[in-house]
Amino acid sequence: MNQDRLIPSEDDAITDAAAHWCMRLHADDCSADERTAFNQWLGADPRHAEEYQAMLEIWQTADLLPRTANVLELRPAPRLARHWRPLASAAAIALLALPLAGWVGWEQGWLPSSYQHFESSDRLQQVTLSDGSVVELNLNSELRFLDYKDERRVTLVKGEAFFQVSHDSSHPFIVRAGNGQTRVTGTQFNVWKYQDQVKVTLVEGSVLVSSDGSHGGGYRLGPGMQASYRQGDFEPQLAQSDDFGNNLAWRSGKLVLDNLSLGQALPVINRYLEKPLRLADDGTARLRVSGIYNTTEVERLVDNLPKVLPVYLTRSKDGSTVLNRIVSPPARG
Repeated sequence: MNQDRLIPSEDDAITDAAAHWCMRLHADDCSADERTAFNQWLGADPRHAEEYQAMLEIWQTADLLPRTANVLELRPAPRLARHWRPLASAAAIALLALPLAGWVGWEQGWLPSSYQHFESSDRLQQVTLSDGSVVELNLNSELRFLDYKDERRVTLVKGEAFFQVSHDSSHPFIVRAGNGQTRVTGTQFNVWKYQDQVKVTLVEGSVLVSSDGSHGGGYRLGPGMQASYRQGDFEPQLAQSDDFGNNLAWRSGKLVLDNLSLGQALPVINRYLEKPLRLADDGTARLRVSGIYNTTEVERLVDNLPKVLPVYLTRSKDGSTVLNRIVSPPARG
């Protein structure tokens, strides 16, 4: 039997048990015997740890517990989509916050009616959010979605996502990535995040993009425009995208490098590598590269760079690959 798919009764039982243990472990009268029983339940099935971690995220999202309230170290969640049904998450919130607090929290916009968490690893993934919006995830990407009374809120933790947002003018859709956000009511756009760099590309409709230093409502993009920002930027940098299709080629599993300098290409390439590629110096960064590659074979791209560019590869002490420019000897006079 596929252990990653639960029948409804089994799913509900694990959700209820996770809610119970989350309440008891944070209660002042939680006994040593209860903690022992919890650890036995946690170790009985990998799905128990995943569901309990999701409960803790809801508590922390709602600020009902201190951020340091985790009472044990949990195993990492499996790298697959975790989807909370709206009714199940609403029930869990009610169990955790008590009925009156849950109702007040929803009415005041403090608590979400649904919570979803998705991760992709070695394959592209398309997911549907509880509001009907469709999201495509690039490789090694992660996002969280919370549906509040007055707004829909996404956090792109890492990677890249293409959004087709279900229109709702009274219920804005906000994507937080890095130290900025993109605000829409219904449109299609792409968000790319690598370390503290973020790039938003608009396909259809309009969006407002703000960085951490922006004032007012942000900067409005039209179709084909891009906004880029990183930590500390007072405002996003706006540009008309000349390589619109190239930026979205990942949806077909392709990485397109169109006469980019290695300095420009490096963040895009590193998105697909376990250990980042590094450049030895500014001269290496100025070399230019072109080509179309499969996003699942970027390691091969790095190995082949010495065949198409005047460079050679070395290894740093931490195991990272370093790209070094071959310097021609001075001509003899």
